[in-house]
Order: sequence, then C-alpha cells, then structure tokens
Amino acid sequence: MKDELILVIGFLGQHGQSIARWIRKNNVYCEVYPNDVSNKKIEELKPKGIVCNIDQKGVVNLKIPVLLIDGSGKNATSASETVSINKLFSQGVGTPEGERILLDFLHKKCGCSGNWNMSDFATAKIQQLRKQIGDKKVMCAMSGGVDSSVAAMLLHKAVGKQLTCVFVDHGLMRKGEGDEVEAIFKGELGMNLVRVCAQQRFLNKLHGVSDPEEKRKVIGEEFIRVFEEEAKKIGKCDFLVQGTIYPDIIESGGDGAASIKSHHNVGGLPDVIDFKEIIEPLSNLFKDEVRSVGLVLGIPERLVFRQPFPGPGLGVRIIGEITKEKLDILKEADAIFREEISAAGLNRDISQYFAVLTDMKSVGVKNGERTYEYTLALRAVKTVDFMSASWARIPYEALQKVSEKITKEVSGINRVVYDITNKPPATIEWE
Repeated sequence: MKDELILVIGFLGQHGQSIARWIRKNNVYCEVYPNDVSNKKIEELKPKGIVCNIDQKGVVNLKIPVLLIDGSGKNATSASETVSINKLFSQGVGTPEGERILLDFLHKKCGCSGNWNMSDFATAKIQQLRKQIGDKKVMCAMSGGVDSSVAAMLLHKAVGKQLTCVFVDHGLMRKGEGDEVEAIFKGELGMNLVRVCAQQRFLNKLHGVSDPEEKRKVIGEEFIRVFEEEAKKIGKCDFLVQGTIYPDIIESGGDGAASIKSHHNVGGLPDVIDFKEIIEPLSNLFKDEVRSVGLVLGIPERLVFRQPFPGPGLGVRIIGEITKEKLDILKEADAIFREEISAAGLNRDISQYFAVLTDMKSVGVKNGERTYEYTLALRAVKTVDFMSASWARIPYEALQKVSEKITKEVSGINRVVYDITNKPPATIEWE
C-alpha cells in the first residue's frame, strides 16, 4: 500500500475524505493527516506526492510534487499551482475539471501507476493482523451488518480458531434478523460464533431514556459489558475487533471534524474497557470500499449488499423512549417497507431504506372508528460514501402500496409520511 502513497494534509472532515476517496477510487493509495503533521513524519512515509491546503506551512519546501488547494473556494494569486476547492468538487462529488486536474497530478507529476486495489488492501491487512495478534485470542463484536461481517472475515482469515465472534442479540434487530445472522456466519461461513440473547437486559437499561445521544451511549456501554462477560467465559482475550468505518469516526468528531452524533462503537465507548487493545481494521475505509473488500474475501454477494444497519439498531429508529411495544410495531412496518421495495425491483438502486417510528400520535379512522396512533416515517436515500446523500425518488405507486399495507396490517400506526431531506442538512438516520 505504501509504494504509491499520496498524502492529503490540512483538509480534515468531509473535504479531506472526499479528496482521499476520489484518489483511492483511481487506484492510488491515500492517507489523510492533520495540518500539524511534521515534515519528519512526512519524510518517513515517503509519499509520491502531497495534496494540501494553501495555508499549510513548510510542505512546499519538500522535494516532492505538491498540489496546493485553496479551501476557501477562491483562487489564490500567489501561486500558479494553486486551484480552488470548488474546481475539484461540487457537493462532495468530483467535477470533470477536478478529475482532470487530479489525474494529471497523480500520473504525470507524481508518476503513480494506479495499481492499488481492494485485493491489495485485504492481503496487506490480513498480514498486518496476523503479525499484530500473534498467538493471542481475539473477540469480534458482531452486529450482523456489512461492516462487522467484513471485519470478522478479515480476522477469520488472519487468525482462524483464535477468533471468537460474539453476536449480541439485543432485541433491536430487524424482524427475523437474529436467526439469519446465526445461520449465515455459524452455518454457512463456519465461524466460531456465540449468540448472546440479551433483549430484556438492553430494554431494562434503556428504560426511561429518550435522548438520542444518551441512548447511543447506553447501548455502546452495554455492548462492551456483554463482550467483557463473554470474554471471561472464553478465556483471556487481549483484543476486541469492531467494524468501525471512517464515516463513523468523522460523525463522532474524530480527525478534527465537528461532532454530529456518537456512534456506538466510537463516541459511545465507555472510558474503561477490559481489553488490551481495540482493533478496527476498516477504520480508514468508506462503505463502498468495505463492500469491495467483502467481495474480495469471498463473502456472498447477498450479504455484502445487505441494507446498512446502525450498531444501535432500531434503538435509533424509535424516537423517544424504547419499549417492547414500539419495537414490535417498528419491526413489522420496516419488514413491509423492505419487502415492497425489493418486490418493486428498487432494492439495488437505493443505498439505504428503512422505517422510523416517531413519537407523535395523530387522529385517524379505521373500520369507521376514531384512532389515535403513531405516525411512521419512511426514509430512503442514494449515496456513494454515506458522507452526503440525496433522498430517493421512489415512484408514488410504490409508496402508496407501502402506506396502505402498513396502515392495514400493522396495529398502532394510522399515518405514514416520507422523508424528502438530503444529507446535509439532515443525517441519514433520524437519531
């Protein structure tokens, strides 16, 4: 990975990762560093080139190609090699002119061949994990989602029987998902998986909690406590593996970005945990890159392209306090939405789609009688990197069918609305 390394310096948060992701999409490995990275560190990394903010001091003194970018959006007059960030990207997407500028920089000025790919990443990461772990025992936090599944497979290939995957069934999964996760990873893939049924435990901890940040932190801490307990049953485990990806870190306030919300496996972690080290093998990758790694590792396509699911599960798709009644209502409604999207042939066109149970009730009519029941929100978006997203234009006929089926078949819901907000200003999840 280090043979053709490009550094992005001084662009943290979304801009830095948009640039880095574009470079990696063109098969050149890239890493992002803050503006206080030392020249000594840069020289140790031996990059082929640097993309940096014009305000970065001292980098232009290095004897390697540098592309200066004015992050303010204005073209600087002091340097002929400086380009505006607006020439490169528009709303996080590379412009035609930006692609030409970056390709010219990567290939002509830096001499990159563009031969890096996800197969290289997987091979290097497996070797790194094998060296890091040695003969120690490892526990992987399995949620059943794409990220933790790919992380688990990397570890499975790296250390085999030393790995124990712990799937905590907290009762916040989608309908029938707990059984499916166990069947796939324990049965089909042959992993050493332990399923912990902890539905009531999590509901007890979440009783009376309605603030979204507090819910995430409660779920995050309880996750860790369950893992610690399971680790003691298995024997000494030095490492805990999580499927954290880069957008999780950015939205939790990492790498200098503003904190948007605490992800259960980043900002939600308690201060003290009973593991020597946490391993996050996917922490530098975006969702589409994670899926590519999954395919390289041989994970079945139907698993790789499963709907993304947050670590806190339905806990962040229920507004207000979480109760068993609300969970049962949401599970049924969400299952209908997903089934109808798939039946309409839209499941591969939409990046993520799900239902949210709001905390609002309204007056309705069922069977000629007055009702006062919950309002359900449907959410569907299209995105490449999950850092930004646009709401999906689902045909009205499909939305009507979903609405009619949910209000007819799911007790407790008498109104369905559709969320037409992009990210930003909204996030993809409601909490």
